[in-house]
Amino acid sequence: MAPSWSHLRYWAQCIYRRRRLIGFLEAHFTGVTVIRSVLVKYLRVALDSRLTWREHVDVNVRKAYNCCGPVGMPVVRRGARDLKVVHWFYVSIIRPPFTVASLVWWPGCQTAKAKKRLNRIQRLACLGVTGAMRTTPACAMEALTGLPPLELVIRVEARSAAQRLLESGMLVLHSPQTRT
Repeated sequence: MAPSWSHLRYWAQCIYRRRRLIGFLEAHFTGVTVIRSVLVKYLRVALDSRLTWREHVDVNVRKAYNCCGPVGMPVVRRGARDLKVVHWFYVSIIRPPFTVASLVWWPGCQTAKAKKRLNRIQRLACLGVTGAMRTTPACAMEALTGLPPLELVIRVEARSAAQRLLESGMLVLHSPQTRT
């Protein structure tokens, strides 16, 4: 019996290989043609064919910039109460989408380009929280606000997710001695 989702006409597949496959035939699954795709989105994570995670980082940065860009920060006047609201807005609304599925894609945020894009979002948030001039260094504002760099937040979240999976027994690490 075919699964309930077999009524879909086409499926997308993303083959993860560095080199192009020569003579690759069409794949069929329960009578449905599977179309080869360069990018597949699954659970809000964009998987590209080379697993560079560039598209995933770009989409998240674009969404965050739309929220905390020059016109998006929820600040009307520069009182201490409003600065706390901006800090809460960044930590509670802007930053969590970056940590979704970070266990899978955290190596993608370790590239120089991704770090630069993530630092741009963090800098906008720090400018909103501190009310500093735009020429203030990002590292100084991060130290003042107590916000760690975004790539470190992603790495810490990935590590804690891996630890939770290890403790629950859902992730098993094999040492080189046990492999055959």
